Order: sequence, then C-alpha cells, then structure tokens
Amino acid sequence: MRPVLFEMLGFPINSYDASKVAAALLACYLSARELRRLGWDPDRAWSLVVWATVLGFVAGELYYLAEHAGSLSPLSFGSSGFTWYGGLIAGALTVVVLARRCGMPLVPLAGIVAAPPSFAYGVGRTGCLLSGDGTYGTSAELPWAMAFPNGTMPTTVPVHPTALYEAVVAIALGGLLWELRSRWTPMTLGLTQPRSWSLALVAGGVGLLVADRADRFRRSPTLTRAG
Repeated sequence: MRPVLFEMLGFPINSYDASKVAAALLACYLSARELRRLGWDPDRAWSLVVWATVLGFVAGELYYLAEHAGSLSPLSFGSSGFTWYGGLIAGALTVVVLARRCGMPLVPLAGIVAAPPSFAYGVGRTGCLLSGDGTYGTSAELPWAMAFPNGTMPTTVPVHPTALYEAVVAIALGGLLWELRSRWTPMTLGLTQPRSWSLALVAGGVGLLVADRADRFRRSPTLTRAG
C-alpha cells in the first residue's frame, strides 16, 4: 500500500487525494470528448464535472457526519469520513441544475455522462485502496484478502479489499456504458439505449451498494488495528 505516493518540494502527495484529482480529470476529459462528438460545447463538461465533484464531496462528508453524529472522531472529518451515495445525490442534482441553466437536454446528457463518472469512481476507489483509508470489509482468509499495516487506518488482519471490489465493478460498468454510448438502435429484447443504460446503472448500483454496506473494518469488533 502507498498512502504517500511521493513528495514534491517537501510536501507529501498522498494517494487518496491524487486519485480524486485523477478521477475528476478523467471524467472531464471523457465528458468533453462526448460533448464534442455530438457537436456540443466541450467546455461545459469542465463546469459540470468540477461543480459536481466539489459539491458531491461536501455532501458526502455532511451525509457521513449526519449518519455518525453520535460517534464522531477527528478521523471523521478527514478522508475516512465520506458516504459515496451522499456525494452521488448531490452530484446528480448539480448536473441537472447546471444543465437546465445552460439549456442542455437532460436525456441525451444523461447518456453522455453515464460512463465517465463510473470510470472516475473506479479510479477514486483505487486511491482508497492504496491509502488504506479504513473502508475495508470483514476479516477473510481468501487468497486476495489484504492487510493494511501502513494504511491511514491500519490493520494487520487480512480483510476483504472492499475498495478493490468497488473499483472493479465501477470500471466494468463504465466499459459497458461506454460501449453502449453510440448505439441508438433497439437492442436485444427491444431495449433502447436509454433503457439499457438504466438497467446497467441499476445493476452497478446494487453491486456497489452491497459492497459498501457490508460490515466494514471500523465497525467490526473482530478485527484488530495495528499499533
């Protein structure tokens, strides 16, 4: 694990923050590419992604604090205190509001921006894995179970790498949505592109929700933290 990737001018660049910046840049690039492909202003992608990212992080932090109001600690106000679906709700609402203000039709826009956030989420969760931010599953004896002795929230007990599971699901879902993005003709079982996206998003959401709501390290009394 690499909580700190490298140092620049004496300042540590940690994997958690770097992954979030990389995720936002990837979402901006892919969204701008799709807007350009459809003849829309690609610069609007940067506004959509930046505002959705900023407000999504704020909402995710507030959602987490509200969920754990009775058991807050200093770590709750750092990178470990974040609820992804709080950020998802705020990010989606932000995109809707900005799209209406810019006169962008929501249905085509929803298709355009479906895949980039999924890829970005996968990149972001990879940063969580590298930093060992505490979003672990329960203890496990599987070949791919991991211990995080040097993580932000360390543990010497092998656990399910929940962040890795979510990253794989998100990137796979992003690949599926990216493949479907230019198919406007009816598909198998008479599903049109928007309906196919909806089914893929529901399937991905269920997978991510199950992984995220699994018993985590910080809630499991059977795991022992390092140190």
